[in-house]
Amino acid sequence: MQNAADPAPHPALFRPNGAAAAYGAVIRGTESPRDIEYRVLAQATGLLQAAMLPDAGPAALAVALHENRAVWTAMISDLASPGNTWDDQGKARLFSLARWVLLECDRVQQARSAPAALIEVNLIVMQGLKPATATSVEAA
Repeated sequence: MQNAADPAPHPALFRPNGAAAAYGAVIRGTESPRDIEYRVLAQATGLLQAAMLPDAGPAALAVALHENRAVWTAMISDLASPGNTWDDQGKARLFSLARWVLLECDRVQQARSAPAALIEVNLIVMQGLKPATATSVEAA
């Protein structure tokens, strides 16, 4: 239970339940997998960008890295699923990229350095998902 004096949990850490979870099921049913991947990658990228701002709170980078790891872990899981239709060479390349992203998340967190390379990789992947719209991260 949260004390009234405690700050509200960061929105990225809030996981919906009840009606919000049901609404999420509707979104998953109406969005294409590429649209969903683009949207969650855009949200993670926005958090990474916000963590680089001078007025970012002390937990902003940790939260952003956590969300970025979660997105890339989910993509790895999707790649490994039996129904995934990517060819083996494409899967191997994406697994390799995901491994680098996860290691870079760890390096950035340990060094408390800017996540610029992670942002750049995310934006490039977003371009591949939606070439016409990935020039800037959409507001979530």
